Amino acid sequence: MPSRTKTPKLAIGIDMGGTTVKYGVVRGHEIIEELEPLPTPAFRGPNPLLKELTVRIKALTAKYKGIAAVGMGVPGFADVTRGYVHELSNVKGWNRVEVSKILTAGSGLPSFVENDANAMCYAEFLHGAGKGAVNMIAVTLGTGVGGGLVLKGQLYRGSTFGAGEIGQMGIDYGGVRGEHGNIGALEKYVGNREVAALAAMLYAQARCRVSPEDCEPRALSAAARRGDPIAKQVWDTYTTHLAAGLCACVWLLNPDRIVIGGGVAKAGDIVFGPLKKKMAAQLAKSFRTQLKIVPAKYGNDAGIIGSAAVALDLASRRK
Repeated sequence: MPSRTKTPKLAIGIDMGGTTVKYGVVRGHEIIEELEPLPTPAFRGPNPLLKELTVRIKALTAKYKGIAAVGMGVPGFADVTRGYVHELSNVKGWNRVEVSKILTAGSGLPSFVENDANAMCYAEFLHGAGKGAVNMIAVTLGTGVGGGLVLKGQLYRGSTFGAGEIGQMGIDYGGVRGEHGNIGALEKYVGNREVAALAAMLYAQARCRVSPEDCEPRALSAAARRGDPIAKQVWDTYTTHLAAGLCACVWLLNPDRIVIGGGVAKAGDIVFGPLKKKMAAQLAKSFRTQLKIVPAKYGNDAGIIGSAAVALDLASRRK
């Protein structure tokens, strides 16, 4: 008799960013319906946005029977057990907000809030490029650098739910000061703005006239593939910095998988080839033998999928 696999429960995943709030109904790794994003700046503070989300959630629960939970990923520090946002770095007014309480009161569903990089990490671990890993590091590369950790098969959040902030790790004790007073933060060397600034400086030194768009990561990837020496130099510097940060993580945690997401990860072998070589040169054999460094699978969908997965996981533990 064939075995029966249990159909995954439905959940609503919300992925909040500084520009838009994306949300949808999720079953396992599948977004069965994604709605039109809400523009984050259009809402003055958290209460109007959360109120609007509860209206949208109620509409979805009327359409889809059996939605079990709501998860919201946010770009900042969140207390998962209290459902509480401490602060969001790029969205004003989101300080000390009881997100879970507001969403639950408005929707009637168990609701949870999670750091967005943790949500991405969990999506990739359960269903994506991290599937099968035991100890995993996820990194998101974009304007900022986020991270998430899975240790012994469990999402690891740390004592105050702030673990995995890889972008804030120092790679240069005499370097650039970060947002929190931390010196030489990785984010200040491999963020999109920093990549563009380095490219603009090198082009200017070479007396090459380029537009700001030519200095963005996507354009630099294409230029490097065409053999542009300055674009290649930018990526060489970039992968040197990124390797330093990730090697520190490997020495500390000894993972078997590193999953890299975000826009820069789409650069493919321009980033991954040199990065792997530079990391291998800085790690003992026992640390690098089982280590896989791979691009993320879900891209922009990871936040919705992961937020829903976290919500289902936490809701099941309440029972």
